[in-house]
Amino acid sequence: MSDFNYATDADGIATITWDMPGRSMNVLTIAGLEELSACVERALGDESVKGVVITSAKKDFAGGMDLNVIAQMKDAAGDDPARGVFDGIMQMHGVLRRIERAGMDERNKGGKPIAAALPGTALGIGLELALSCHRSFAADNPAAKIGLPEIKVGLFPGAGGTTRLSRKLGAMGASQFLLEGKLVEPKKAKSSGLIDEVAADPVAAARDWVLAATDADIVKPWDAKGWKMPGGAPYTPDGFMTFVGASAMVNGKTKGVYPAARALLSAVYEGALVPFETALRIEARWFTHVLMDPTSGAMIRSLFINKEALEKGANRPDAPDQRVRKLGVLGAGMMGAGIAHVSAEAGIEVVLIDAGQANAERGKAHSEGLLDKAIKRGKLTEDGKAEVLGRITPTTDYAALEGCDLVIEAVFEDPKVKAEVTRRTLEVVGSDCIMATNTSTLPITRLAGASDRPEDFIGIHFFSPVDKMLLVEIIRGEKTGDRAVARALDFARQIRKTPIVVHDARFFYANRCIIPYLNEGIRMVREGIAPALVENAARMLGMPLGPLQLTDETSIELGVRIAKATKAEMGDAYPHDDVDEVTFWLYGEGRLGRKAKAGFYSYDDDGKRIGLWAGLSEKFPPAAAQPDLETVKRRLLLVQALEAVRALEEGVLTDVREGDVAAILGWGFAPWSGGPFSWLDRVGAAQAADWSDALAREHGARFAPPAMLREMARSGARFHRNAAAA
Repeated sequence: MSDFNYATDADGIATITWDMPGRSMNVLTIAGLEELSACVERALGDESVKGVVITSAKKDFAGGMDLNVIAQMKDAAGDDPARGVFDGIMQMHGVLRRIERAGMDERNKGGKPIAAALPGTALGIGLELALSCHRSFAADNPAAKIGLPEIKVGLFPGAGGTTRLSRKLGAMGASQFLLEGKLVEPKKAKSSGLIDEVAADPVAAARDWVLAATDADIVKPWDAKGWKMPGGAPYTPDGFMTFVGASAMVNGKTKGVYPAARALLSAVYEGALVPFETALRIEARWFTHVLMDPTSGAMIRSLFINKEALEKGANRPDAPDQRVRKLGVLGAGMMGAGIAHVSAEAGIEVVLIDAGQANAERGKAHSEGLLDKAIKRGKLTEDGKAEVLGRITPTTDYAALEGCDLVIEAVFEDPKVKAEVTRRTLEVVGSDCIMATNTSTLPITRLAGASDRPEDFIGIHFFSPVDKMLLVEIIRGEKTGDRAVARALDFARQIRKTPIVVHDARFFYANRCIIPYLNEGIRMVREGIAPALVENAARMLGMPLGPLQLTDETSIELGVRIAKATKAEMGDAYPHDDVDEVTFWLYGEGRLGRKAKAGFYSYDDDGKRIGLWAGLSEKFPPAAAQPDLETVKRRLLLVQALEAVRALEEGVLTDVREGDVAAILGWGFAPWSGGPFSWLDRVGAAQAADWSDALAREHGARFAPPAMLREMARSGARFHRNAAAA
């Protein structure tokens, strides 16, 4: 079966319809590219054809490129993978340029009009194909997304999108779509210049335009005589300032660890100095450069291939469909209200229970506030808001839980309170209902003791804020059954979260890796390392927040509470007294974190962060001799990666794909690296073990290499089998 179907009508319109068999969304493959090329050649070579409309038989146009194509290009080239990638990209350029020129001669005469009709979402190559057409029409579909998101997975638009969009909108106008990967709905896409028209029936509108188009209508601006780049070319005064500013912005945001952004800017800058055909070759060259960098391979693997596999249930037990129709949420605080909101948005009926009706109503009001913001941004209608709110029932009555498929308790981190609400729930719900806890610290096996069906008890750990954070940790207790795991995974998919499945242990996976990162930053301050050096080293690693800022965000008060509970349980084995010296002092000073507008940082009256608190360096003065930047960065990264390996070694984590994806989505572990296991593969187990040994001698056992890492250093093994290829 073909990916592209060809048909002509009595008016002389050839319609090329993209309809990839067996896929809900079109993606471009090598075979598909060849079919598209053949269809275009057929239309251009048929004298009876007056013009072409390219559209999709699916509800959306295209989701982008099948990224496995890149591996195929590399493999096909044998010992010269860069040549294979470059030649493959130039093949794409050739097909899209053939569409763009559409048979025109050197005088821009004799071509056939080609229009794109987009029924819905058009991403990546889907938009690049539309940009190569002479006119693009999108359906008036607010749910559709249009844009070029490649930068988010370590790439940039390499099938002409970078060159065409920067020439169409100018470097400044294109920057939000190229450098930020911004996606917009069709009307905003039109007003921004991404597409040309929005129509109720884009195919009909495209046909009408094709039939009326003149020679002048199908000449792209950059192919017309006298064309000048919007906003100015780099050698003009305005253009010079634009590119200087763009360079500063890119380096400021990426800290030099994301090669795709730098390469994209280089492609735009260099391409603006030469004719269009040469600019395409420059774009292909820089795109190849990025694809041959291990950063892109790691990011593609973790943020696209593995993330998608986990979302589709890569580690789901073999069980019948376990989708949730009715959900109970116990506790209408920030977490419970957030869980209720995302579930109702996904079409699930929600019963939101709290001890007092006013609290339950406030929980529902949280959802109303989020929906109002969506309306202001034009992403929701009043009817849509009413529909979502209508699915949430705030109450104090546990009887309302009858018929629930899943109940999630999100009450205080107190085992007695959790046990009480669990027992009350089980008195009401049926035997098919799964009971879950949203705890972030308490052992699932212990909490399951409150249930007479521990096989139907599971942990579902959300991250705050629930509506924004993509990761969900699903935790198996010692007796948790496969049906409970399958239901938790199916529920995560319903609410469009990325799930990982881990086994029960202190702090599970994410928190056990986050805490060492926070603690290491705090330890450095106590050692006399300048707080600004600690924070900037973290940002230069690509971490979204430095450890001190992240501690403020998560709450110093919460950290103190967890430290006290952990110390009470571990006794003399407790390893963090040096960290407590700093945090307990801050706590005693009333500096509880951002919520108190006082922590490691100072804040203004509106809660805006204004800089590191001067009192911190007065209490813990920076030493005269400061460590070099690379040492600080290495400590911050290794302390997280080693804990990830220990989690794998202990069986808490069973899949390195989950470990990498969760690290990036859960706490922002240096996304350029692909996650801790990808990073360790990149530097090599032997090098990582040597660094760890050196740091352990100087700073203690927390840096001692796990036995698994030491064995891998000896054998040369990798966490990812295809790490070398990536």
